[in-house]
Amino acid sequence: MFLNFRRIRKFQCVQLMTTCLVLSAVMVCWEQLDNSVVSHVKSYSFRYIINGFTYINRSLTIPRESALRFSNFRYLLDHPDKCANQNVLLLLFVKSIPENIERRNAIRSTWGNETYIQNTLGVTVKVVFALGAIHTERDEPEWSRKSHVGIQEQLSKEDRLHGDLIQRNFLDSFHNLTLKLIMQFHWMHSHCSHARFFMTADDDIFVHMPNLVSYLKDMSSRGVTDLWIGRVHRGAPPIRRKESKYFVPFEMYQWLSYPDYTAGAGYVVSNDVADKIYHASLTLNASLYIDDVFMGICANAIGLSPQDNVFFSGEGKAPYHHCIYNQMMTSHGHVEDIYDLWMVATHPQVKQTTSGLFGRLYCTAVKMTLLCKPYATYPCKAAFL
Repeated sequence: MFLNFRRIRKFQCVQLMTTCLVLSAVMVCWEQLDNSVVSHVKSYSFRYIINGFTYINRSLTIPRESALRFSNFRYLLDHPDKCANQNVLLLLFVKSIPENIERRNAIRSTWGNETYIQNTLGVTVKVVFALGAIHTERDEPEWSRKSHVGIQEQLSKEDRLHGDLIQRNFLDSFHNLTLKLIMQFHWMHSHCSHARFFMTADDDIFVHMPNLVSYLKDMSSRGVTDLWIGRVHRGAPPIRRKESKYFVPFEMYQWLSYPDYTAGAGYVVSNDVADKIYHASLTLNASLYIDDVFMGICANAIGLSPQDNVFFSGEGKAPYHHCIYNQMMTSHGHVEDIYDLWMVATHPQVKQTTSGLFGRLYCTAVKMTLLCKPYATYPCKAAFL
């Protein structure tokens, strides 16, 4: 009896110590738990139970005169006749910054080469780069101001050579990405509204142009409208941690959840959607600097929801394998490897080795191995398509 009592006391002590350890861990990690778990619970509750997205539209709607401050910037570089008198399948805006000339040259030499697209794929795709400006301050050192002037001169030289830079006079920064997005839709509305599709992409993205063109030609032949495809984020909550790059204060956005939106790395809309987004942007407060979220707000205002395409990547690189290349649309995070990826991903052998019954079965097995695991760039269901 005495031994049993001692065993019970020992068990209770172990249990008490374990409980204390667990509680200590929870207290240490509570901030992270609150941000990652509790915020998502609140977000989904707002989305599916309260469903208050109509209040978002009301709270962000402003007079047209006030909204002009987000689009009324003068052009520093422009090509209003870029699409004139041409049957344009796709207008593709690449978001870049003035210093990234090597990335722009890499895109011009690979997936964004308009001559290759025209001659090999038989369609007209216009690729232009969206830029802001480098502003100098009065109290800035003389050497820094000269450096900024030098970069602008280099941009002018680059533009004379390639004729594909669209630049407006707002500071090119992360917090002005929404201004850059608005510039793109305004430019398309004014100069390329007849293009059947519009795409916006980062300058470190890889676009498998043959696959994308094939898909868009099929959509166009079927007369598809209300098209908005990409990697969809559903029920995402605002990030309230001040140290985060994506921190959004309550005063800027008071709601618990964002409307559905596609990852800003790359997405495509049909021209009717582009026109509606343009008009929506004329009466919405664009102070929210996360451009892909602002796109979701504009789409919510016109009653449009995004469609998930499993072969559009979000934040990561797609696996390097010909079974992936066969259906790839985009892959994110490519700079140094873009030339090599372009060569292998578009090689005719890719289609040869992935076709036929054996090729399809083999690629299904390969894609299951590559994609059916946590944090894969494409979802597991992509292995079976």
